Amino acid sequence: MKIRLGFVAMSLKLENSSPSKTVTYKTYQGLSDDESRLYRLKKITAENLLNTLRIMIHAKAHDVQVYRITSKLVPLATHEQVIDWDYVTELSDEFSKIREWINKSHMRVSAHPDHFTLLTSAKKEVLAAAIRDLVYHDAILAAIGLGPDKGKLVIHVGGTYKDKESAKETFAENFSSLPENLRKRITLENDDKSYTASDTLFLCQRLHIPMVFDVHHHLCNPDGLPVEELLEPIFNTWQGQVLVPKVHFSTPKSPASIRSHADFIDSAAFYEFLNQAKRLNRDFDIMLEAKNKDEALFQLVQELKQYKDIDFIDGASFEI
Repeated sequence: MKIRLGFVAMSLKLENSSPSKTVTYKTYQGLSDDESRLYRLKKITAENLLNTLRIMIHAKAHDVQVYRITSKLVPLATHEQVIDWDYVTELSDEFSKIREWINKSHMRVSAHPDHFTLLTSAKKEVLAAAIRDLVYHDAILAAIGLGPDKGKLVIHVGGTYKDKESAKETFAENFSSLPENLRKRITLENDDKSYTASDTLFLCQRLHIPMVFDVHHHLCNPDGLPVEELLEPIFNTWQGQVLVPKVHFSTPKSPASIRSHADFIDSAAFYEFLNQAKRLNRDFDIMLEAKNKDEALFQLVQELKQYKDIDFIDGASFEI
């Protein structure tokens, strides 16, 4: 069973490398004219794209093959009151450099739209905002050369609105009404409060959506089923996909803040999960959602080397 490790968006090892620099709407509004506003947006986006490429090169240098780009590459991209500009064309050189790098490195790159991207809402304006956000992410992934088969979007099911079964039906209706390219990009993740792994799996099986299993969220929002029983049907939702299944793993910050992510990964808990998963003997990728990003990944790698049944292939992937 081969496992590849990845991290989210930021690097704590590279200086001045934030890919999420932004401008507030108030500041944007305060600029003198549309030319100044466009200049500010373009300048920040170009810098975010450059830093994204820097982080990818850094990741590859440490054998990291799994990476999640930030959703904040283009400041205020989905704000209805902000100038509508063609950032893909305007910054085609910056996007093409990332595209060339991904083609050369074969890195698995995904994105995770924000929590307000809700397909369970019956309100037209909420659904419209969710679709705008999905279209934005689709445009970014397409610009860096990732079609729906390789560039996936991870979203949560959404709110329950005090009637989970009805909300599930609303999700199914709204999902089915999306354009095909958006439907093919979407993967669903169980959340820490509302939709358990079983709830999410039900929708994934019904709508043929790949499911990302979040181990931490399952701890916070259990459904009574053990990990060993859930993993096989969850991994089966990836059948017919180009990519192997993906899991999210993080460590609770503390017993009092169980839903918050810790700075690092508890290697003992991680190893326990590996032993639960290895019964399936199927390759998959793990996105580490620790506060300390790449530093947490590097520390986990060092701590995993104490286990004799873990055989490292390179700096960020191993067999068990």
